[in-house]
Amino acid sequence: MASKHILVIDDEIGIRELLRDILQDEGYQVQLAENAATAREMRMHERPDVVLLDIWMPDCDGISLLKEWANGGLLTMPVVMMSGHGTIDTAVEATRIGAFDFLEKPIALQKLLKTVATALKHSEQLPKSEMNLVSLGKSPIVVALKERLDKIASSTTGRSPSPVLLIGPKGCGAELCARFLHNANTPWFELLEFSQLVSAPLDILTMTNDGVVYLREIAELNKTEQKGLLFLITKAEKYNVRVICGTSHNLQKLQAEGLFDHNLLQLLSAVSLRVPALEEHKEDIPDLVMTIANLQFELANVPYREFDIAALNALRNASWPGDIAQLDAIVRNLIQTSLGDKIALDDVNRVMHQFDVGLQSETKVAVATKLNGAEHLTPEIETNLDQPLREARDDFERLYFNYHIKSVAGNMNKLAEVSGLERTHLYRKLKQLDVKIKG
Repeated sequence: MASKHILVIDDEIGIRELLRDILQDEGYQVQLAENAATAREMRMHERPDVVLLDIWMPDCDGISLLKEWANGGLLTMPVVMMSGHGTIDTAVEATRIGAFDFLEKPIALQKLLKTVATALKHSEQLPKSEMNLVSLGKSPIVVALKERLDKIASSTTGRSPSPVLLIGPKGCGAELCARFLHNANTPWFELLEFSQLVSAPLDILTMTNDGVVYLREIAELNKTEQKGLLFLITKAEKYNVRVICGTSHNLQKLQAEGLFDHNLLQLLSAVSLRVPALEEHKEDIPDLVMTIANLQFELANVPYREFDIAALNALRNASWPGDIAQLDAIVRNLIQTSLGDKIALDDVNRVMHQFDVGLQSETKVAVATKLNGAEHLTPEIETNLDQPLREARDDFERLYFNYHIKSVAGNMNKLAEVSGLERTHLYRKLKQLDVKIKG
């Protein structure tokens, strides 16, 4: 078994080297950092099993570095604070931020070894880094979003949590906002089978007692499922469950068209929040890129790759219709396929151009249809078979509905009969596909 890796951060060379010698004699791998800047750089490239962090350093105190790692999602290892001038208040502050333990100098040998051993056992149980609300950035629009979410979270003190509606484009990070409102060590349930809202809404609440039920896109619910969600929300208070719904659609417009339940919309509108698109806070892209790169290192054991300034500027200036989800895919692609020591502008241009619509391969497909009992081939259509299944399915459904709208001369009753869909579901489906109803 590989020996455990310990990072010692202390500005006094004598203490650094003494701790290194003691810990190496115990079989540990030890790295030394003389200041916060060096420690910061080391943490970006690897995850130590335990960190021994001095509080008093010339460039940045240990409490500030600890807080920086916690806010950046990098506090995924036990950190033991060290100080020769420690106070109870300092220890409490460090523990509140996320420090595992506190050692006072001069450090007794047995106390040091026992604390390190206990921290290593704890390290094995800790999750690795993950995207969180802090990962969205530090721009004014994101800071305001965090403040509003914090206000929503704190408003539940002493009473049951209200349902929340998060509005924003697909891939904007709505789930990160939802998880911010989720209390640690309580159930989190993302509802994927909408039929459960009709068949077993109370079972959902029982299973998620004191936790969060999350629906990624409520515009996909049919009218019966919307009624089920309304019922679930009205009963959620009894189970102390917060229901959080996301959408990238204009629900008021859907409601005006009879495709979304009026009472459900009114209930969700009481606490709603808009999640900004990445296009609105592009200044956060360099930090997001660094976070995604670090996640690949920690979660997928992919070597950490640095991006040069030109590459970061190109990503910042690019258009992101797929929002943060698209940026995540591009960065992971760059990390996996770039050849140089650093990811450069040429790498960014290479990968971005792969996704240009004009460069996607188009495949002609002859579609068989039946007309008056005989099978015919419609004219060949161009469709992109290299795209994800969901987009390919949408292309086929547009072809299907356009064909049948023409065959029934725009008669919605006949179209509903042919397609096997109820009228409200049919209208919603045509709206989602942007298919015009005409003869």
